[in-house]
Amino acid sequence: MRTWLITGASRGFGALIAEQALQAGDAVIATARKPADVIARLGEQPNLLAVRLDVTRESDALEAVAAGIERFGRIDVLVNNAGYGVLGAVEETSAGEVERLFATNVFGLLNVTRAVLPHMRRQRSGHVINISSIGGYQAYLGWGVYGATKFAVEGITEALHQELAPLGIHATVVEPGFFRTDFLDEQSLVKTALELADYEETVGAMRRFAHAANHAQPGDPLKLAEAILALVNAPNPPQRLPLGSDTVARIEEKNRLVAAELAEWRALAMSTDIGA
Repeated sequence: MRTWLITGASRGFGALIAEQALQAGDAVIATARKPADVIARLGEQPNLLAVRLDVTRESDALEAVAAGIERFGRIDVLVNNAGYGVLGAVEETSAGEVERLFATNVFGLLNVTRAVLPHMRRQRSGHVINISSIGGYQAYLGWGVYGATKFAVEGITEALHQELAPLGIHATVVEPGFFRTDFLDEQSLVKTALELADYEETVGAMRRFAHAANHAQPGDPLKLAEAILALVNAPNPPQRLPLGSDTVARIEEKNRLVAAELAEWRALAMSTDIGA
């Protein structure tokens, strides 16, 4: 039996992943700002521990991990799922909106990861799974600052993958595309307070698209949760796991663009070495 710690486990991906882990016979430390919401969603179960966790508070992370270790003795899988989105042009996003977003999506992820890793290092085993987004692989208009938080998650995970491998610990960044969750609802998505007319044809169009796409996204959240179970069961899990046909298409598109730009500018790029 494995023990999971899942952040943002009261709804969305977090709750579905927790359900899959419990159905597999594993134990789950399910965290949320309101543990009662976890119980309301998942019910009382012997292998479930609902714990209060505001990821922006390092003390909360340490207390949640300590409670989980006291109950189950170990943590085998960490799923850093808690986060939210901000939709707006880079210029429209205020300093406060940027700071709050990074506090949850990046600094919060680091708080929880630092709290869990000493236990995984002691075990010489474990798997850190960081939920990113296709926006962490290719930025897009209207999602620049949100994408920046996910680009940070990608970089952190790539480094963790290298640092933890010699210790027997895996690290994977998961890149979902548009899945039919409540991500585009007001409880998960913040729109910038400032909306500038000059961005109406670009970011304004993205706002309208996001409104129309809400609960009409192509991805199946249950299939994503099942994919996370398959990832954890893999003997040699990948560093990066894209999920969704839209994500695969965007990755292939960006890779073609990067390759084409590199070919076009290769001579200038190579000319800057000393002695070149």
